[in-house]
Order: sequence, then structure tokens, then C-alpha cells
Amino acid sequence: MQGKRILLGITGSIACYKSIDLASKLTQAGAAVDVILTESAMKFIEPLSLSSVTGRPAYWDMWGLEDHILHVKLAESADLIIIAPATAHTIAKLAHGLADNLLTVSILAARTSLILAPAMDAGMYKHPATSENISILRKRGVIFAGPTVGRMASGMTGPGRMLEVADLLDHIRHALSKSGSLKGNKIVVTAGPTEEPIDPIRFLTNRSSGRQGFALAQAALDAGAEVTLISGPAAQKIPFGLELIRVRTAVEMHEAVLNAIKDCDVLLMAAAVSDFRPEDIQKEKMKKDGLKGSGLSLNLVRNPDILADVRKLGQESGERPTVVLGFAAETTDIMVHGEKKLVQKGLDFIVINDVSAPGSGFATDTNKVVILGLDGRKWDLPLQEKSQVAEKVISIVSEELLKKNKAAD
Repeated sequence: MQGKRILLGITGSIACYKSIDLASKLTQAGAAVDVILTESAMKFIEPLSLSSVTGRPAYWDMWGLEDHILHVKLAESADLIIIAPATAHTIAKLAHGLADNLLTVSILAARTSLILAPAMDAGMYKHPATSENISILRKRGVIFAGPTVGRMASGMTGPGRMLEVADLLDHIRHALSKSGSLKGNKIVVTAGPTEEPIDPIRFLTNRSSGRQGFALAQAALDAGAEVTLISGPAAQKIPFGLELIRVRTAVEMHEAVLNAIKDCDVLLMAAAVSDFRPEDIQKEKMKKDGLKGSGLSLNLVRNPDILADVRKLGQESGERPTVVLGFAAETTDIMVHGEKKLVQKGLDFIVINDVSAPGSGFATDTNKVVILGLDGRKWDLPLQEKSQVAEKVISIVSEELLKKNKAAD
């Protein structure tokens, strides 16, 4: 959102109190926020409240003389418009092209994306007139963020409650990403560990938290890509706007990846997939009293090698993604093992990290990695947030995809 100009419209609903926090959070994220209040909105909150958190004037008078053709100025300068809250009355006006206040006339003059965050009583939201107006606007490309189900000011519970600010920020972030460098491209990202069951309550796994993979998915979304995230058991916030496929075992991830890559452009294989699984899974909990001797032995068998099979699929049917990037989590001779994997798996890039180094690897918010390209290029990244690592990876992948697509043309 850094450097983006956002026009925030506020209409007359008790949910207006959330709009002050939304304006504040957008400003803190680096956006320049212009606010327009309707006359009804000013019965709930004052323009001064909005200008105090944005550092910019808040507007309400269509006939003010301080700016020449104010509605055109506000409309043309906005990268995105959001009305939160959007009442049934304002939704009806927009559906039928009515423009009798500064907000509606500005939207009529705008040529940018519009998000509406409805807020009204459940009965009003369910009314056929409101449903028809929403349908009209959806067909014009208007984005609806919510509403959600909750308790209303009337005391009733049902659909019509405005989304919380965090959810609105997700919608705004996603809408702003649509024109990014990966617009029109499909990316598959894998994340997290896998779990290989021993019995109904025990399993083999690793220490991966999924943070780096989820950060890659978010960075790809921010670049405008259509993202499918295939994740093992990982308790991370799911980025808004992607398709999530949950798996548990390495075999399940193998199947999900090979299905997902058939029509994708990029594969980012960040998951920490188990190399082995128990040969036999016990149907009932294993009791220590039933074991012979003092210990337990498990027979392990190899799991399928996902990246090797991706390479094989490309050789046999040409369904390999245009760009494939893998990860190598190592503890010794990291460059030797990383370079070997880069070549053996037929990757375009590999991200190598020493998971035993402080602040790097599993279960941390930071990472220190080396990125190698099959063509010999190398990027040595210092210790930094995993989100920053993800942004660099997406930048490299985006450039490579553009280069390969141009060469193919």
C-alpha cells in the first residue's frame, strides 16, 4: 500500500466507528487516504476525526469552493476507492447512477476499482431490492467485501454486519495487487511440513512452521499472480485471495502438486517434505506394554520425490511449469548440497539455507539464504524477515518468467 492513494467513502451507519481505524491503518501502511463523508455519516463521526488520523483534509461538501471540480480531482487521483460502511441507500444510488452528493458524484467520475463494505440490518440486506442492486453492481465489476453474520445495532443477529478492519485491509491489499508484475500468471506454492502417521495418534514430522512458504504465497499475490497454496499442517494466517489445498502426508502433497502444476506458470517448492514414512501404519494406538524388549523399531520406506517427478513430467508431456524453484534446508556443506540438488532436480533456481544458524530456518520469522540460478547467478541475502526473502524470490522469478516468455515468442 506504500505510496498508493485511496479514496475512503463513509456513509451513515453505526459501523462508522470502524472507518476511523481503517483510515488510520491505511495511513500507517503508507497510503495517502482521502476521505469523503456523507451528511448522514457526519451524524455519527466528525470530519476532524478522519483528518486527525490521515493528516489530510476530510471532505463532505460537493459545493465547496476550495478546489476546482473537487469530485474529478478525488476520483482521478485514486488508485482504489472503498466505501466502508456502505449503506443500502448508497448501494441503491450507485446501482442506478444517482449522484446527489460528493461521494456518489466522485464514484461516477472514477475509473478505478471500487470496493463496497455493506453495513445494514439483516432484513434490509436480504430485501429483494438490495439483492438486485448488489447483483447489478457485481456485474459492473464492483468488489463486495462482506458483509458478515453478527449482532446488529437492532439486537438482531444475521448477515449485514460490516467486516472488521483487518479483513477490509486484506480486500484492499488484494485489489491493489491486480496490476502487478505477475498479473495473469498462475503460481503454485508449497509450504509447511508433512506428517507421516505411525498409528492413530503418533506421526513422524519435522520442525517446519510453513512461514517462508506462506510468505512466498503472499508475495506472489501482491505481485498480481493467481496463487494456489498447497500446505501441510501449518498454523499460519492464510493470505487472502488464494486457493488453499490442505494435505497431511508426502504422498498427498505429491498428488496435489502434480495435479496443480498442469496449468501453472511457476512452482515454488518451499515445503519441508518428509523423505521417509513408516512402512506399516498401525490401526490402533501402540501400547508400550505390548512391545517386546525395551525398544521399538520402525521400518521406513522412501516417499515419492516430488521435484524429480515434476522434472520427469516435463520431459514426458511438457507440463513442467516455465519456472521451478526449490528449497534446500541444510546443516553442513550447504552450498555443495544445494548446488547438487539444483542440477539433479532440473531446477531453474534453488534457495539454500543453513537451518542450524541462529535466526535462520525453521520456526523463526527471519531467514538467511543463498539463491542460486542454474545459469550461475547467485544472490547472497543477509538475515532478514521471511517476507523480505519472499519478495526477493518473487522478483527474481518474475524477471525469469518474463525472459523465458519473450524467448518463447
